[in-house]
Amino acid sequence: MPPVEIAPGINPLRLPTDRRLNRIAGPSALIIFGVTGDLSRKKLMPAVYDLANRGLLPAGFALVGFARRDWETQDFEREVHDAVKKYARTPFDEAVWQQLSQGIRFVQGEFDDPAAFARLKATLEELDASRGTMGNHAFYLSIPPKAFPLVTEQLRSAGLAEQSENSWRRVVIEKPFGSDLKSARELNAVVESVFPPGSVFRIDHYLGKETVQNILALRFANELWEPIWNSNYVDHVQITMAEDIGVGGRAGYYDGIGAARDVIQNHLLQLLALTAMEEPNSFDAADLRAEKEKVLAAVRLTDDLAASTARGQYAGGWQGGEKVLGFLDEDGMNPESLTETYAAMRLDINTRRWAGVPFYLRAGKRLGRRVTEIAVVFKRAPQYLFAESQTSELGENAIVIRVQPDEGVTIRFGSKVPGASLQIRDVTMDFGYGHAFTEASPEAYERLILDVLLGDPPLFPRHAEVELSWKILDPIEEFWQTQGQPEQYKPGTWGPSSADELMARDGRTWRRP
Repeated sequence: MPPVEIAPGINPLRLPTDRRLNRIAGPSALIIFGVTGDLSRKKLMPAVYDLANRGLLPAGFALVGFARRDWETQDFEREVHDAVKKYARTPFDEAVWQQLSQGIRFVQGEFDDPAAFARLKATLEELDASRGTMGNHAFYLSIPPKAFPLVTEQLRSAGLAEQSENSWRRVVIEKPFGSDLKSARELNAVVESVFPPGSVFRIDHYLGKETVQNILALRFANELWEPIWNSNYVDHVQITMAEDIGVGGRAGYYDGIGAARDVIQNHLLQLLALTAMEEPNSFDAADLRAEKEKVLAAVRLTDDLAASTARGQYAGGWQGGEKVLGFLDEDGMNPESLTETYAAMRLDINTRRWAGVPFYLRAGKRLGRRVTEIAVVFKRAPQYLFAESQTSELGENAIVIRVQPDEGVTIRFGSKVPGASLQIRDVTMDFGYGHAFTEASPEAYERLILDVLLGDPPLFPRHAEVELSWKILDPIEEFWQTQGQPEQYKPGTWGPSSADELMARDGRTWRRP
């Protein structure tokens, strides 16, 4: 059955829809600033093609690249073509490509050049006339954060940010959104002076992942979990984002940012909020954001940050049969850098549901394997029926939501070992997306770009969430600045010893995924 167009001005969330039908973007143009970067080449351009290939973009859709590279439109078209052929998730279809390529344009210029933005305006007016994009323009800022104020101001000066009753203008901003609470507030003020808050989409690509969205389904579509999703039954929660690679060519970007600012402030705190939030009134953006903000506002740090946080830098050595450089030896790195490549912390949530349940967050590079997961670990059941020897191999029950790379959910519980004696040990029940569904999961950027074009914001944090996240992280960063050099850890391990000591003080241990 072919996709069904939705008339302009109709909110598809209000329609009694057949959920088997996809929502399709209306007439629109996507303008990518920083189009020559890796993010655009590996993620954004392929995602646009995959959306077109799935029939989710209108026939007259337009893609405009803006960069200082000395290209003509045909050069940019070739760049998009090569990126699509190499990185697209769906098979290459010449007919789809021909339709999409007719709307590709390139504008050459510097961010501080008003004439370049005048050319961009003329290009968009031509597309409105030739492709029927109707003045609906989404500006994707895949650029360094320091350039956000300049580009948004140029868009205003060129008249490209002006809203009207018959068309929309939106801006998409990549992380990091500020480097602390002060800079985040300043950036919010600049961006929202040009675009109204409802037209600002702050991208956190983790929120576009199917498994992250499945947290909401797991919790609220099932009666199985909600009665035990609280401090009466949960002992603690571990949220992990581990990478097995180093900073590589990102040394210049990474120095001064570190693991906590790079992924904990945004990705991991968003995962915490989705895990701990109360049931929203609906899945509309306002209701979802309200519940997430309540959780973030209730997060508390311990009084002793030395005991409840840990940080480290990966050293040189062997990993996976390969000799690797230490963080301080990476090309372009300051050999005296105090930036952490591993960060761990204990956070508490001051609500009735979660009082007394610690949330442990950790993120790092050059760790044992690449994995992102949320582990809800339950209290031990009373063992009075069993001798200690019978349960010596039994751990805590756990629900583990695997975000990447092996997307799914694992439930760990105790079961009798076959045999004459009564021995209990851990077993697992496993749900994997790749096994349960025949359709491959869309890339996160497919969902997020489509939501921008539809004007559907539930998966995009608003400025209040960003500021609350910085309020949590800033005191930790300020404390670390007084602590000197981070502890070194061997590549391929699970971080510095101080992280294990953090857990040991609470009588717990980190999971080894």
